[in-house]
Parts: sequence; C-alpha cells; structure tokens
Amino acid sequence: MSFWDDDFYSTRVKRRTRKESSFGQGSSYGRSFRSGSGFRVALVSSLVSSLLVATVFTFAIDRPSHSASHPVTANGLTVTSQPMVAAAAKIRPTVVSIINRPGEPTDAERDSLPMDGVENSSLGSGVIFEKKGGKAHIITNAHVVEGSGSLEIVMVNGTTKDAKVLGMDTITDLAVLEVDAKDIDAVAKVGKSADLQEGETVIALGNPLGLSDSLTDGIVSNLRRIIPVSLSQDGTYDWEEEVIQISAPINPGNSGGGLFNLNGEVVGINSMKIADLGVEGIGFAIPIDDAMPVVKQLLEEGKVPRPYLGVYAIDLKSYLDTQKAMDMPSLPSLPDGEEFGQGSQGEDGESEDGVPSPVVPDGVENGVLVLEAVGPAKEAGLKLNDIIVGLDDKPVNSMMDLRKYLYNSKKIGDTLSVTYYRDGKKQELSVKLAENSDDNE
Repeated sequence: MSFWDDDFYSTRVKRRTRKESSFGQGSSYGRSFRSGSGFRVALVSSLVSSLLVATVFTFAIDRPSHSASHPVTANGLTVTSQPMVAAAAKIRPTVVSIINRPGEPTDAERDSLPMDGVENSSLGSGVIFEKKGGKAHIITNAHVVEGSGSLEIVMVNGTTKDAKVLGMDTITDLAVLEVDAKDIDAVAKVGKSADLQEGETVIALGNPLGLSDSLTDGIVSNLRRIIPVSLSQDGTYDWEEEVIQISAPINPGNSGGGLFNLNGEVVGINSMKIADLGVEGIGFAIPIDDAMPVVKQLLEEGKVPRPYLGVYAIDLKSYLDTQKAMDMPSLPSLPDGEEFGQGSQGEDGESEDGVPSPVVPDGVENGVLVLEAVGPAKEAGLKLNDIIVGLDDKPVNSMMDLRKYLYNSKKIGDTLSVTYYRDGKKQELSVKLAENSDDNE
C-alpha cells in the first residue's frame, strides 16, 4: 500500500472473521456456555454486569480531576488552547500593519496608475519592540519599506500613525521604523530564539493580504534552515539566509510581523515563504537573536557598516552558460585554438556590439566576472572582464562566495589579496577595503 492510498487515512476497520470474533470459540468454556441451562446464562450475565460496574466505578474514582491549567467549560469540555488564547491577547497590540506608499511617480508611471493610487501601495507588518523618549520603535523587513515615499502604521485598534525609517539593511532584510509613542501602551517582550525547540508551538501575527491583526499558529520545523536568496531579485542567488522554518502560514503582508512563543515573547521576524504550486506550510522567520544586533546598529548608525571591494560582477558560470546557449550552433566552425567565450569577437577582440569579450582560460569554469570596477577595486587596478577566482588564497566560485567572505571574514580598512585572470593570465593584487556606502561589493 502506498503512502498516499486513501485507505491509509481511513478510519474503517477490517471486518473480523467469524472465527476471530466468536467469544470463547474452541474452548471448553465456550462449549459449556452454549450447551448450559438458562440458569447458567443468567448467572454468567449477572457476573459480567457486576464486573463491568465495578470497573467503571474504579475508573471514575482514580481519574484525576482537571487542574487549574486545564479549565473546564460549562458543558464539561477541557480548554486545551488556553495558553495560546492568553498569548494572543498579550501580543496583538504589539504588532502593526505597515502601508508603504511609493514616492511621486513619473509622468509615464502616473498614466498607468489607478485614479486613487491605492493599488500602488504595498502592505507589510511590524513589531513594536521599545518606547524611548516619546518615540516607539518598530522592527520590520527591509523589503517592506524599500522604495517608500511615505509610511503609515495601523495599530490593532485602528489608530494610524506616520512612520519614518531610522535605518535598513537589505543583506539581513531588516529595518527599524519610528513613530510617535502617544497611545502606544504595549511593547513586545524580546525572547531568545536559541531557546526554541523543534516541534514547539509558535504564533505568527501580521497583516496578510491586507487582513490586519491576523493570527496563525504552527510548529518549529527546523531551527537553522539555510535558504539561498537573490538580493537584487534578478533570479541569481547571491546570498544565504539562516532562518527558522515554521509550519504557520506566511502570506504576502505577513512580512515583518512577529513570530511568538506561547509565553508571548517575540522569537523571530517573519520574512519569507516558498511560493510554489502545491507547497503549503513552509514559512521562514529571521531568528530574533540574529536580528537584535542588527537592530542595535540600525538605531545607532542607520545602517550596518560592511567592507566594500567595489565591483559590479556576475558569476562566471552564468556567463559561460549564456555564451554556450548563444554559440552552440556555431561551435563546430570555431577556428582552431580560439578559446571558448571568444566566438563572437571580431579581429580586434571585441564582441559584435563593440564591447570587449573576456578571455576565459581552459579549465576555468567558476569565478566572478567583473563588469565594472569602482572605488577601492578600481584604485587597485581591477578592470572590466577580469575574472576573480580567489580572495586571500581562498577559492571564489561565485558572487555568493565573494560576498560571504567579505562580510564574514573582513573588516573595513583590511587589505584583501585578490587572485584573478586577465587576458588568460593569472595575476594577483591587493585592495584596501573601504566602508560600504550601499549594497555593492
């Protein structure tokens, strides 16, 4: 029987055979019972009834009474959801809806917008985590407030307030907002995501699909799931997020909302879900232990300072795959000795559109292809079409490798050794890393 057979979930029980279900069949007791007198039948029936009454009475005496933690309703039902009800009442006032209205559109964009412009706004959620100096601070996702012209929060009681961004960081997808603290009485208690256990019940609260103050529950499916993401939303994975996987539904608008334990403590910031046909119950939240150090930096500096190399680049493998797809029909006619990647070059080493093509040495399939060098990289001598294959003698196979090494292993002001190929020849240079003023490498 396969796992998905309907019978697997059926509550039906196979009908017992007469041999299996006949009481005492095959025993001497059964034979004497069937052949006995009416008196024996009455006697046995009386004994069985007495035994049944005694068993029921004993069970009733020994059965423990309901404790205070499991209250009983008027109709006698045990209230097992009481901890979740209590947590929901505690956390609801701490989660807000966020309305992101973009900046003033261009004339061309304005012609295509609805008359009221409402559909052009985007929705998200946030968690009030502190009040200080007459202001309240809210954690949310960077992608919720990105590109905003104006921001507005809506509290659980319907009160609206204008909000401003104090800081945001696209790498961790976190942002901090500030609003007037008047009439804000509830602040979320920050818990510890390190204390979570797989299988533990959690609550996700936010503004899914514009349905503000919406609560769902689930369990912690995985404490440290590594998910590749595309920071530039171009389909190329260039970063990895370590997140909590949960079974609570996460829908558009839930982003930036809180993930809470049953004590009412925020243990994560809801961030993303896998959106695919047939996929259900797979959502992700940023662990609060990872989020709070970033939040502190955003409050103090408005950004997360990171080392800056200064290259606009793509994965070499992506470039080679594209060239292979474009040049496949003409590969048999390539001149002898011409290296792959040069098939569309003219005699001057330029492509048909006048842009020089990179020289990719035989056997080199992974690395980072430089499209433009600026800042520290340009000052050090990196150029268009250089192929970076190593940083500090550590291999670099992709933009994700480059970014992770920079952000996890280097500091602003450090010197970085870069190994690269130029015109097919392997070379090396040193770059002094500056502070990153945006999200470039």
